[in-house]
Order: sequence, then structure tokens, then C-alpha cells
Amino acid sequence: MAIENAPTKDGKEGARGLHKAARAEEKKVEAEKGSELAKGADRFEERSRSSDGKSAEEKQR
Repeated sequence: MAIENAPTKDGKEGARGLHKAARAEEKKVEAEKGSELAKGADRFEERSRSSDGKSAEEKQR
């Protein structure tokens, strides 16, 4: 959910906190890895393969 779509003030603050934590975690992982993580569809495919070695397309068959 986007931050601006949160229905309450607490929800918006929580969404901001999660967004900030995710950004920090991504920077940490990229620093450890030594390169940027894939973004968008490439990242989806990378994450799918890392879980079990199969692409999302292969899993749907």
C-alpha cells in the first residue's frame, strides 16, 4: 500500500517506517553484494529463482 493511501495517521507513519526500513535493508544488501539489486521485473525473476531455482513461469506450469 502506498503511504498516501493509508487510512489513518498511524497507518501512514507505519508505512513510512516500513518503507524506510526496506530502503535501508536494500542498501545494506547491495553494499555486501558489491552491486545493485535488480529492480522491477528483473528483481521479481531473481527472487523467484533464488527461492527454488525455478522461474515464475516454470512454477505456474
